[in-house]
Amino acid sequence: MAYFDAASAAPLHPVARQALLASLDEGWADPARLYREGRRARLLLDAAREAMAECVGCRPDELVFTPSGTRAVHSGVAGALAGRRRVGSHLIVSAVEHSSVLHAAEAHEAGGGEVTQVGVDRAGAVDPAAYAAALREDTALACLQSANHEVGTEQPVSRVAEACRAAGVPLLVDAAQSLGWGRVEGDWSLLTGSAHKWGGPSGVGLLAVRKGVRFAPQGPGDERESGRAPGFENLPAIVAAAASLRAVRAEAAAEAARLRELTERIRSRVPELVPDVEVVGDPARRLPGIVTFSCLYVDGETLLHELDRAGFSVSSGSSCTSSTLTPSHVLRAMGVLSEGNVRVSLPPGTAAEDVERFLEVLPGTVAAVREKLGAPAATETVRAAGPDLVVDALGRRCPIPVIELAKVIGDVPVGGTVRVLSDDEAARLDIPAWCEMRGQEYVGEEPAERGTAYLVRRTS
Repeated sequence: MAYFDAASAAPLHPVARQALLASLDEGWADPARLYREGRRARLLLDAAREAMAECVGCRPDELVFTPSGTRAVHSGVAGALAGRRRVGSHLIVSAVEHSSVLHAAEAHEAGGGEVTQVGVDRAGAVDPAAYAAALREDTALACLQSANHEVGTEQPVSRVAEACRAAGVPLLVDAAQSLGWGRVEGDWSLLTGSAHKWGGPSGVGLLAVRKGVRFAPQGPGDERESGRAPGFENLPAIVAAAASLRAVRAEAAAEAARLRELTERIRSRVPELVPDVEVVGDPARRLPGIVTFSCLYVDGETLLHELDRAGFSVSSGSSCTSSTLTPSHVLRAMGVLSEGNVRVSLPPGTAAEDVERFLEVLPGTVAAVREKLGAPAATETVRAAGPDLVVDALGRRCPIPVIELAKVIGDVPVGGTVRVLSDDEAARLDIPAWCEMRGQEYVGEEPAERGTAYLVRRTS
Protein backbone atom coordinates (compact mmCIF):
# COMPACT_ATOMS: atom_id res chain seq x y z
CA MET A 1 0.00 0.00 0.00
CA ALA A 2 1.41 3.42 -0.99
CA TYR A 3 0.45 6.16 1.48
CA PHE A 4 0.10 9.45 -0.42
CA ASP A 5 -1.73 11.60 2.17
CA ALA A 6 1.09 13.10 4.23
CA ALA A 7 -0.57 16.54 4.15
CA SER A 8 -3.28 15.10 6.41
CA ALA A 9 -0.90 13.23 8.69
CA ALA A 10 2.69 12.18 8.06
CA PRO A 11 3.81 8.70 9.17
CA LEU A 12 5.51 8.70 12.57
CA HIS A 13 9.21 9.44 12.11
CA PRO A 14 11.55 6.76 13.56
CA VAL A 15 13.18 9.38 15.78
CA ALA A 16 9.76 10.34 17.15
CA ARG A 17 9.03 6.73 17.98
CA GLN A 18 12.34 6.35 19.83
CA ALA A 19 11.91 9.60 21.75
CA LEU A 20 8.30 8.75 22.62
CA LEU A 21 9.21 5.36 24.07
CA ALA A 22 12.16 6.73 26.02
CA SER A 23 10.19 9.63 27.50
CA LEU A 24 7.36 7.34 28.57
CA ASP A 25 9.81 5.96 31.11
CA GLU A 26 11.52 9.23 32.01
CA GLY A 27 8.88 11.93 31.56
CA TRP A 28 5.75 10.69 33.27
CA ALA A 29 5.95 12.92 36.37
CA ASP A 30 4.57 16.43 36.89
CA PRO A 31 7.18 18.92 35.59
CA ALA A 32 5.85 21.53 38.04
CA ARG A 33 7.00 19.51 41.06
CA LEU A 34 10.34 19.92 42.83
CA TYR A 35 11.13 16.32 43.66
CA ARG A 36 13.54 14.26 41.56
CA GLU A 37 11.02 12.82 39.08
CA GLY A 38 9.43 16.25 38.58
CA ARG A 39 12.82 17.89 38.00
CA ARG A 40 13.67 15.23 35.42
CA ALA A 41 10.37 15.85 33.64
CA ARG A 42 10.99 19.61 33.73
CA LEU A 43 14.41 19.12 32.11
CA LEU A 44 12.81 17.13 29.30
CA LEU A 45 10.09 19.76 28.79
CA ASP A 46 12.58 22.64 28.76
CA ALA A 47 14.86 20.82 26.32
CA ALA A 48 11.93 20.12 23.99
CA ARG A 49 10.82 23.76 24.13
CA GLU A 50 14.34 25.00 23.34
CA ALA A 51 14.67 22.59 20.41
CA MET A 52 11.27 23.55 19.03
CA ALA A 53 11.93 27.27 19.44
CA GLU A 54 15.21 26.95 17.56
CA CYS A 55 13.41 25.28 14.66
CA VAL A 56 10.63 27.88 14.67
CA GLY A 57 12.98 30.84 15.03
CA CYS A 58 11.73 32.31 18.29
CA ARG A 59 12.72 32.46 21.96
CA PRO A 60 11.83 29.47 24.16
CA ASP A 61 9.72 31.69 26.44
CA GLU A 62 7.68 32.79 23.40
CA LEU A 63 6.53 29.24 22.61
CA VAL A 64 3.90 27.09 24.34
CA PHE A 65 2.58 23.62 23.60
CA THR A 66 -1.12 23.01 22.96
CA PRO A 67 -3.22 19.84 22.62
CA SER A 68 -3.44 20.27 18.80
CA GLY A 69 -2.71 22.61 15.93
CA THR A 70 -6.37 23.58 15.82
CA ARG A 71 -6.28 24.54 19.49
CA ALA A 72 -3.14 26.59 18.82
CA VAL A 73 -4.93 28.50 16.05
CA HIS A 74 -8.07 29.09 18.12
CA SER A 75 -6.07 30.22 21.15
CA GLY A 76 -3.80 32.41 19.04
CA VAL A 77 -6.63 34.16 17.20
CA ALA A 78 -8.76 34.67 20.31
CA GLY A 79 -5.83 35.85 22.46
CA ALA A 80 -4.52 38.31 19.88
CA LEU A 81 -7.98 39.77 19.19
CA ALA A 82 -8.67 40.15 22.90
CA GLY A 83 -5.28 41.74 23.49
CA ARG A 84 -6.01 44.41 20.89
CA ARG A 85 -9.69 44.98 21.58
CA ARG A 86 -9.03 48.67 22.21
CA VAL A 87 -7.71 49.03 18.65
CA GLY A 88 -10.80 47.46 17.11
CA SER A 89 -12.42 44.17 16.19
CA HIS A 90 -11.51 43.87 12.51
CA LEU A 91 -9.92 40.55 11.47
CA ILE A 92 -8.34 39.73 8.10
CA VAL A 93 -8.00 36.17 6.74
CA SER A 94 -7.32 34.74 3.32
CA ALA A 95 -10.04 32.81 1.50
CA VAL A 96 -7.93 29.63 1.49
CA GLU A 97 -6.99 29.39 5.16
CA HIS A 98 -7.30 26.09 6.98
CA SER A 99 -10.77 25.49 8.38
CA SER A 100 -9.48 26.08 11.93
CA VAL A 101 -8.71 29.70 11.02
CA LEU A 102 -11.99 30.19 9.19
CA HIS A 103 -13.95 28.69 12.09
CA ALA A 104 -12.20 31.08 14.47
CA ALA A 105 -13.14 33.93 12.13
CA GLU A 106 -16.78 32.77 12.09
CA ALA A 107 -16.85 32.71 15.88
CA HIS A 108 -15.37 36.21 16.00
CA GLU A 109 -17.97 37.48 13.54
CA ALA A 110 -20.79 35.80 15.47
CA GLY A 111 -19.57 37.65 18.56
CA GLY A 112 -19.92 41.03 16.86
CA GLY A 113 -16.51 41.34 15.19
CA GLU A 114 -15.89 42.15 11.55
CA VAL A 115 -14.01 39.87 9.13
CA THR A 116 -12.49 40.67 5.75
CA GLN A 117 -11.62 37.72 3.52
CA VAL A 118 -8.86 38.35 0.96
CA GLY A 119 -9.24 36.40 -2.27
CA VAL A 120 -6.61 34.45 -4.21
CA ASP A 121 -5.65 33.92 -7.84
CA ARG A 122 -6.17 30.66 -9.77
CA ALA A 123 -2.89 29.36 -8.35
CA GLY A 124 -4.18 29.85 -4.80
CA ALA A 125 -1.89 32.74 -3.80
CA VAL A 126 -2.92 36.04 -2.23
CA ASP A 127 -1.83 39.37 -3.68
CA PRO A 128 0.20 41.25 -1.03
CA ALA A 129 -1.21 44.52 -2.35
CA ALA A 130 -4.74 43.26 -1.74
CA TYR A 131 -3.79 42.26 1.79
CA ALA A 132 -2.28 45.69 2.41
CA ALA A 133 -5.44 47.34 1.04
CA ALA A 134 -7.57 45.36 3.50
CA LEU A 135 -5.71 46.77 6.52
CA ARG A 136 -7.61 49.45 8.47
CA GLU A 137 -7.13 51.56 11.55
CA ASP A 138 -9.35 49.19 13.51
CA THR A 139 -7.66 46.00 12.28
CA ALA A 140 -6.75 43.95 15.33
CA LEU A 141 -5.22 40.91 13.61
CA ALA A 142 -4.36 39.47 10.21
CA CYS A 143 -3.96 35.74 9.45
CA LEU A 144 -2.15 34.07 6.56
CA GLN A 145 -1.04 30.49 6.10
CA SER A 146 2.56 29.84 5.06
CA ALA A 147 1.47 27.26 2.48
CA ASN A 148 -1.84 25.77 1.45
CA HIS A 149 -2.81 22.35 2.75
CA GLU A 150 -4.83 21.31 -0.33
CA VAL A 151 -2.83 22.52 -3.32
CA GLY A 152 0.61 23.22 -1.81
CA THR A 153 0.87 26.85 -2.94
CA GLU A 154 3.27 28.90 -0.81
CA GLN A 155 2.03 32.31 0.28
CA PRO A 156 4.03 35.60 0.14
CA VAL A 157 4.27 35.78 3.92
CA SER A 158 7.30 38.10 4.01
CA ARG A 159 5.63 40.78 1.89
CA VAL A 160 2.34 40.56 3.76
CA ALA A 161 4.24 40.73 7.06
CA GLU A 162 5.95 43.92 5.89
CA ALA A 163 2.60 45.53 5.14
CA CYS A 164 1.21 44.43 8.51
CA ARG A 165 4.27 45.66 10.38
CA ALA A 166 4.02 49.06 8.67
CA ALA A 167 0.37 49.29 9.74
CA GLY A 168 1.13 48.13 13.29
CA VAL A 169 -1.01 45.00 12.89
CA PRO A 170 0.18 41.60 14.17
CA LEU A 171 0.26 38.75 11.65
CA LEU A 172 -0.61 35.19 12.70
CA VAL A 173 0.90 32.55 10.42
CA ASP A 174 -0.52 29.03 10.29
CA ALA A 175 2.67 27.10 9.46
CA ALA A 176 1.31 23.59 9.94
CA GLN A 177 2.13 22.40 6.42
CA SER A 178 5.51 24.07 5.97
CA LEU A 179 7.23 23.91 9.35
CA GLY A 180 8.82 20.55 8.66
CA TRP A 181 10.58 22.01 5.60
CA GLY A 182 12.02 25.13 7.20
CA ARG A 183 11.43 28.34 9.10
CA VAL A 184 8.78 30.78 8.00
CA GLU A 185 10.46 33.84 6.54
CA GLY A 186 9.17 37.29 7.40
CA ASP A 187 8.47 39.40 10.46
CA TRP A 188 5.48 37.44 11.74
CA SER A 189 3.96 38.08 15.18
CA LEU A 190 2.26 34.77 16.01
CA LEU A 191 2.82 31.31 14.56
CA THR A 192 1.09 27.95 14.92
CA GLY A 193 2.00 24.40 13.98
CA SER A 194 0.98 20.77 14.45
CA ALA A 195 3.35 17.86 15.10
CA HIS A 196 1.48 15.19 13.15
CA LYS A 197 2.11 17.16 9.95
CA TRP A 198 5.89 16.62 10.14
CA GLY A 199 6.04 13.07 11.48
CA GLY A 200 5.55 13.72 15.17
CA PRO A 201 2.77 12.20 17.28
CA SER A 202 -0.75 13.57 17.07
CA GLY A 203 -2.07 15.71 19.90
CA VAL A 204 0.78 18.25 20.00
CA GLY A 205 0.41 21.76 18.67
CA LEU A 206 2.57 24.81 19.17
CA LEU A 207 1.80 28.49 19.54
CA ALA A 208 4.53 31.11 19.36
CA VAL A 209 3.75 34.69 20.38
CA ARG A 210 6.54 37.24 19.91
CA LYS A 211 7.48 39.51 22.78
CA GLY A 212 5.69 42.83 22.49
CA VAL A 213 2.55 41.39 20.90
CA ARG A 214 -0.51 42.27 22.95
CA PHE A 215 -2.05 38.95 23.93
CA ALA A 216 -4.81 38.13 26.42
CA PRO A 217 -5.44 34.39 26.91
CA GLN A 218 -9.13 33.54 26.88
CA GLY A 219 -10.98 31.13 29.14
CA PRO A 220 -10.22 30.10 32.72
CA GLY A 221 -6.68 30.83 33.82
CA ASP A 222 -4.03 28.15 34.38
CA GLU A 223 -0.49 28.28 35.69
CA ARG A 224 0.86 25.97 32.99
CA GLU A 225 2.34 27.03 29.63
CA SER A 226 2.37 30.71 30.57
CA GLY A 227 -1.38 30.56 31.04
CA ARG A 228 -1.90 30.15 27.30
CA ALA A 229 -2.55 26.40 27.13
CA PRO A 230 -4.23 25.05 30.26
CA GLY A 231 -3.91 21.46 31.34
CA PHE A 232 -1.23 18.89 32.08
CA GLU A 233 1.41 18.74 29.34
CA ASN A 234 1.60 15.54 27.26
CA LEU A 235 5.31 15.37 27.92
CA PRO A 236 6.22 12.16 26.05
CA ALA A 237 4.42 13.40 22.92
CA ILE A 238 6.00 16.86 23.23
CA VAL A 239 9.49 15.37 23.48
CA ALA A 240 8.81 13.17 20.45
CA ALA A 241 7.43 16.15 18.51
CA ALA A 242 10.54 18.23 19.15
CA ALA A 243 12.89 15.35 18.33
CA SER A 244 11.11 14.57 15.08
CA LEU A 245 11.07 18.23 13.98
CA ARG A 246 14.83 18.44 14.41
CA ALA A 247 15.24 15.17 12.53
CA VAL A 248 13.09 16.11 9.55
CA ARG A 249 14.77 19.51 9.34
CA ALA A 250 18.16 17.79 9.11
CA GLU A 251 16.84 15.75 6.17
CA ALA A 252 14.74 18.52 4.61
CA ALA A 253 17.07 19.86 1.90
CA ALA A 254 17.86 16.50 0.32
CA GLU A 255 14.35 15.13 0.72
CA ALA A 256 12.73 18.29 -0.67
CA ALA A 257 14.78 18.04 -3.86
CA ARG A 258 13.84 14.39 -4.29
CA LEU A 259 10.12 14.90 -3.64
CA ARG A 260 10.00 17.92 -5.96
CA GLU A 261 11.26 15.74 -8.77
CA LEU A 262 8.59 13.12 -8.04
CA THR A 263 5.72 15.62 -7.81
CA GLU A 264 6.91 17.37 -10.97
CA ARG A 265 6.77 13.97 -12.68
CA ILE A 266 3.12 13.67 -11.61
CA ARG A 267 2.30 17.28 -12.59
CA SER A 268 3.69 16.87 -16.10
CA ARG A 269 2.59 13.33 -16.88
CA VAL A 270 -0.97 13.21 -15.53
CA PRO A 271 -2.31 15.60 -18.22
CA GLU A 272 -0.51 13.51 -20.86
CA LEU A 273 -1.92 10.24 -19.58
CA VAL A 274 -5.45 11.33 -18.64
CA PRO A 275 -7.58 13.58 -20.89
CA ASP A 276 -9.60 16.46 -19.46
CA VAL A 277 -7.50 17.04 -16.35
CA GLU A 278 -6.66 20.35 -14.65
CA VAL A 279 -3.52 20.44 -12.48
CA VAL A 280 -4.04 23.12 -9.83
CA GLY A 281 -1.79 25.14 -7.55
CA ASP A 282 1.29 27.22 -8.26
CA PRO A 283 3.72 25.28 -10.51
CA ALA A 284 6.83 26.73 -8.84
CA ARG A 285 6.04 28.31 -5.46
CA ARG A 286 4.73 25.18 -3.75
CA LEU A 287 5.60 22.67 -1.07
CA PRO A 288 7.86 19.81 -2.18
CA GLY A 289 5.50 16.87 -1.74
CA ILE A 290 2.02 18.10 -2.76
CA VAL A 291 0.45 17.92 -6.22
CA THR A 292 -3.28 18.30 -6.86
CA PHE A 293 -5.35 17.73 -9.98
CA SER A 294 -9.03 17.52 -10.92
CA CYS A 295 -10.60 15.22 -13.52
CA LEU A 296 -13.66 16.16 -15.54
CA TYR A 297 -16.62 13.78 -15.53
CA VAL A 298 -15.42 11.90 -12.45
CA ASP A 299 -17.11 11.17 -9.13
CA GLY A 300 -14.36 12.00 -6.64
CA GLU A 301 -15.52 9.54 -4.00
CA THR A 302 -15.62 6.66 -6.46
CA LEU A 303 -12.19 7.57 -7.80
CA LEU A 304 -10.66 7.62 -4.33
CA HIS A 305 -12.21 4.24 -3.51
CA GLU A 306 -10.89 2.74 -6.73
CA LEU A 307 -7.40 4.12 -6.09
CA ASP A 308 -7.57 2.71 -2.57
CA ARG A 309 -8.42 -0.70 -4.02
CA ALA A 310 -5.42 -0.35 -6.31
CA GLY A 311 -3.17 0.29 -3.31
CA PHE A 312 -2.96 4.10 -3.10
CA SER A 313 -4.12 6.29 -0.21
CA VAL A 314 -4.91 9.77 -1.53
CA SER A 315 -7.33 12.52 -0.49
CA SER A 316 -9.62 14.98 -2.23
CA GLY A 317 -11.16 18.43 -1.99
CA SER A 318 -14.05 17.35 -4.20
CA SER A 319 -17.60 17.93 -3.04
CA CYS A 320 -18.26 14.33 -4.07
CA THR A 321 -16.28 13.15 -1.05
CA SER A 322 -17.81 15.61 1.40
CA SER A 323 -20.74 15.10 3.75
CA THR A 324 -21.69 18.74 3.13
CA LEU A 325 -22.00 18.22 -0.65
CA THR A 326 -20.21 21.53 -1.22
CA PRO A 327 -16.85 21.94 -2.95
CA SER A 328 -13.67 22.60 -1.01
CA HIS A 329 -13.50 26.24 0.03
CA VAL A 330 -9.94 26.32 -1.32
CA LEU A 331 -10.87 25.11 -4.82
CA ARG A 332 -13.91 27.40 -4.80
CA ALA A 333 -11.80 30.43 -3.91
CA MET A 334 -9.33 29.58 -6.67
CA GLY A 335 -12.11 29.17 -9.22
CA VAL A 336 -10.78 25.84 -10.47
CA LEU A 337 -12.43 22.54 -11.25
CA SER A 338 -13.50 20.65 -8.12
CA GLU A 339 -15.00 17.44 -9.48
CA GLY A 340 -12.75 14.41 -9.52
CA ASN A 341 -10.21 16.20 -7.35
CA VAL A 342 -7.18 14.22 -6.16
CA ARG A 343 -4.49 15.48 -3.77
CA VAL A 344 -1.28 13.48 -3.76
CA SER A 345 0.95 14.41 -0.82
CA LEU A 346 4.10 12.32 -0.65
CA PRO A 347 5.69 11.58 2.72
CA PRO A 348 9.48 11.65 3.09
CA GLY A 349 10.98 8.40 1.87
CA THR A 350 8.39 7.81 -0.87
CA ALA A 351 9.83 5.41 -3.44
CA ALA A 352 10.00 6.50 -7.08
CA GLU A 353 8.66 3.06 -8.00
CA ASP A 354 5.42 3.82 -6.12
CA VAL A 355 4.96 7.04 -8.08
CA GLU A 356 5.53 5.22 -11.37
CA ARG A 357 3.01 2.56 -10.39
CA PHE A 358 0.49 5.31 -9.52
CA LEU A 359 0.96 6.83 -12.97
CA GLU A 360 0.38 3.40 -14.53
CA VAL A 361 -2.80 2.75 -12.56
CA LEU A 362 -4.41 6.22 -12.75
CA PRO A 363 -5.44 6.39 -16.46
CA GLY A 364 -7.33 3.11 -16.40
CA THR A 365 -8.95 3.95 -13.06
CA VAL A 366 -10.22 7.32 -14.28
CA ALA A 367 -11.44 5.81 -17.55
CA ALA A 368 -13.36 3.10 -15.67
CA VAL A 369 -15.06 5.65 -13.40
CA ARG A 370 -16.00 7.81 -16.38
CA GLU A 371 -17.43 4.82 -18.23
CA LYS A 372 -19.64 3.94 -15.26
CA LEU A 373 -21.00 7.50 -15.24
CA GLY A 374 -21.59 7.56 -18.99
CA ALA A 375 -19.17 10.42 -19.58
CA PRO A 376 -18.44 11.52 -23.17
CA ALA A 377 -15.16 10.48 -24.72
CA ALA A 378 -12.51 13.17 -25.04
CA THR A 379 -12.91 13.28 -28.84
CA GLU A 380 -16.67 12.73 -28.97
CA THR A 381 -18.64 15.16 -31.13
CA VAL A 382 -22.37 15.51 -31.63
CA ARG A 383 -24.24 16.81 -34.69
CA ALA A 384 -25.62 20.32 -34.58
CA ALA A 385 -29.34 20.81 -33.98
CA GLY A 386 -31.44 23.64 -32.48
CA PRO A 387 -30.03 26.99 -31.27
CA ASP A 388 -30.82 26.46 -27.56
CA LEU A 389 -31.10 23.51 -25.20
CA VAL A 390 -32.08 22.98 -21.58
CA VAL A 391 -30.39 20.28 -19.50
CA ASP A 392 -32.36 19.26 -16.41
CA ALA A 393 -29.82 17.99 -13.86
CA LEU A 394 -31.89 18.82 -10.79
CA GLY A 395 -31.40 16.38 -7.96
CA ARG A 396 -28.23 14.94 -9.50
CA ARG A 397 -24.85 15.33 -7.82
CA CYS A 398 -21.53 16.21 -9.39
CA PRO A 399 -20.19 15.40 -11.89
CA ILE A 400 -23.48 14.52 -13.62
CA PRO A 401 -24.49 18.15 -14.49
CA VAL A 402 -21.18 18.71 -16.28
CA ILE A 403 -21.35 15.31 -18.00
CA GLU A 404 -24.82 16.12 -19.34
CA LEU A 405 -23.60 19.54 -20.51
CA ALA A 406 -20.67 17.97 -22.34
CA LYS A 407 -22.95 15.48 -24.05
CA VAL A 408 -25.23 18.11 -25.59
CA ILE A 409 -22.97 21.11 -26.27
CA GLY A 410 -22.48 19.81 -29.81
CA ASP A 411 -26.26 19.72 -30.35
CA VAL A 412 -26.38 23.52 -30.65
CA PRO A 413 -24.70 25.54 -33.39
CA VAL A 414 -21.86 27.93 -32.66
CA GLY A 415 -23.46 30.87 -30.87
CA GLY A 416 -26.24 28.70 -29.47
CA THR A 417 -26.72 28.21 -25.73
CA VAL A 418 -27.19 25.42 -23.24
CA ARG A 419 -28.99 26.17 -19.98
CA VAL A 420 -28.09 23.69 -17.24
CA LEU A 421 -30.54 23.42 -14.34
CA SER A 422 -28.84 22.20 -11.17
CA ASP A 423 -29.32 22.36 -7.42
CA ASP A 424 -25.82 21.02 -6.65
CA GLU A 425 -23.58 23.74 -5.21
CA ALA A 426 -20.57 22.24 -7.03
CA ALA A 427 -22.08 23.20 -10.39
CA ARG A 428 -21.45 26.87 -9.60
CA LEU A 429 -17.73 26.11 -9.69
CA ASP A 430 -17.46 23.20 -12.10
CA ILE A 431 -19.50 24.50 -15.04
CA PRO A 432 -17.40 27.71 -15.42
CA ALA A 433 -14.24 25.60 -15.00
CA TRP A 434 -15.45 23.21 -17.71
CA CYS A 435 -16.07 26.15 -20.05
CA GLU A 436 -12.54 27.43 -19.54
CA MET A 437 -11.03 23.99 -20.12
CA ARG A 438 -13.10 23.29 -23.26
CA GLY A 439 -13.02 26.75 -24.85
CA GLN A 440 -16.72 27.54 -24.39
CA GLU A 441 -18.22 30.78 -23.03
CA TYR A 442 -19.74 30.82 -19.57
CA VAL A 443 -22.45 33.49 -19.70
CA GLY A 444 -23.52 33.39 -16.06
CA GLU A 445 -26.23 32.07 -13.79
CA GLU A 446 -29.88 32.88 -13.35
CA PRO A 447 -32.43 31.99 -10.66
CA ALA A 448 -34.74 29.14 -11.62
CA GLU A 449 -37.96 27.76 -10.21
CA ARG A 450 -35.81 25.09 -8.61
CA GLY A 451 -32.07 25.40 -8.19
CA THR A 452 -30.06 27.60 -10.53
CA ALA A 453 -29.80 27.91 -14.31
CA TYR A 454 -26.22 28.05 -15.63
CA LEU A 455 -25.95 29.48 -19.15
CA VAL A 456 -23.22 28.29 -21.54
CA ARG A 457 -22.70 29.58 -25.10
CA ARG A 458 -21.01 27.37 -27.66
CA THR A 459 -18.05 29.18 -29.25
CA SER A 460 -16.33 26.31 -31.05
